[in-house]
Amino acid sequence: MAVERDDTCDLLCLDLPHAEEIRTDLPALDAVEPAAAAARALGDPTRLTLAAALYRGGELCVCDASWVSGYAQNLVSHHLRQLKNAGLVSSRRDGRLVMYTLTEQGRALAAAVLGAHVSAAPVAGSVDELVEG
Repeated sequence: MAVERDDTCDLLCLDLPHAEEIRTDLPALDAVEPAAAAARALGDPTRLTLAAALYRGGELCVCDASWVSGYAQNLVSHHLRQLKNAGLVSSRRDGRLVMYTLTEQGRALAAAVLGAHVSAAPVAGSVDELVEG
């Protein structure tokens, strides 16, 4: 019985001008490695859930992120640190609290990964909310 391969060309062909144009415009490996690391960071369900919470909530402390996500505070803190190391989350100290928010890259990547699962509503306290409110 012959195996049908629908995922490969039957002929060896190459549109060299088109292929070379694409090849010369590809980013260098040192440029795509950080992007790959960021994408891997959202590959964990806990971190993706936390990114979704931050996407919707804007800025959350570890306690709030823990309550919202249903995960233990030490686990949330660990995963937020990993998201921060990947450049997807930033933090700031507010007295005894550490507040976390998605970076611009984090918001874009979370929206791309979560698609319809992220709310189109403006972030709490954002300029969009103030304008619409």
